[in-house]
Amino acid sequence: MKLGLINSAWAQAGRETAWGIRTTKEIGFDTIDVFADPLDTDVRDRKLIKDEADALGLPIISVACVALGLVDFNPSVQRFHVDRVKSYLDMCYQFEAKNLLLVLGEYIWQQEVIPPAEQWQIGVENTRKVGEYAQSLGLEIAIELEPFHLSLINSVDTMVRFLGEVGLPETVRANCDISHLDLVKAPVADIAKLKGLISHVHVSDCDGKVHGDLPPGRGVTPIRDYLAAIQQTGFDGVVSIELEYSPEPERIVEWVTEAYTETDKIMQSLGARSG
Repeated sequence: MKLGLINSAWAQAGRETAWGIRTTKEIGFDTIDVFADPLDTDVRDRKLIKDEADALGLPIISVACVALGLVDFNPSVQRFHVDRVKSYLDMCYQFEAKNLLLVLGEYIWQQEVIPPAEQWQIGVENTRKVGEYAQSLGLEIAIELEPFHLSLINSVDTMVRFLGEVGLPETVRANCDISHLDLVKAPVADIAKLKGLISHVHVSDCDGKVHGDLPPGRGVTPIRDYLAAIQQTGFDGVVSIELEYSPEPERIVEWVTEAYTETDKIMQSLGARSG
């Protein structure tokens, strides 16, 4: 496996994009993931990201996209988000990335107004639409499991069911976010259900109660156990560190370096870090 970083970690530091990419390489990461909205970035921004990453030999593996509107009940909102996700996929293609990390939405009104099965089906159909577009570009979509009560995909079982109903097994696949798995109390043994379905992995720590995205070692997440189970599925892709909201933004480099060091130790202990 290779070790990457989602570049959103640098956003809070108020530094320019190129600086964040260079610092990612200097710390020792193998790859980088990009958190950027194609509707808020122009062609010059995208060229800068790609050129800087290429110059440093730092492959862009994934682009993160939050598209809650894919499961909205309004057809016009759905259409907008399908088109928006396609724009993300175009940007992935431009970056020569492997996958689009896709965050779907939640059931609304506490599942009391719109039948949950209807909203689920909307999500399946719209994900299939963008999945078919991803397939045409030779890309994958990695669906993220979210650790919130009303999230559409909030367990290993709902992930497996959703991917099965979308029906594009080589294209629409799973993201394993290790702290999210811990927050929903997913048994480590459940990871075996995702064998052959994992496209991407996120790693961070938390207190076991609230979403946190802390550097590994600062919380209680059994990261090594989950990562070992992911390794046993045959996954040999990228593990990307996801960090947000450092309590000391001015020390963000130390925060990211700590996360890198601790994650590398875990990967090395499993013989999972490839050069």
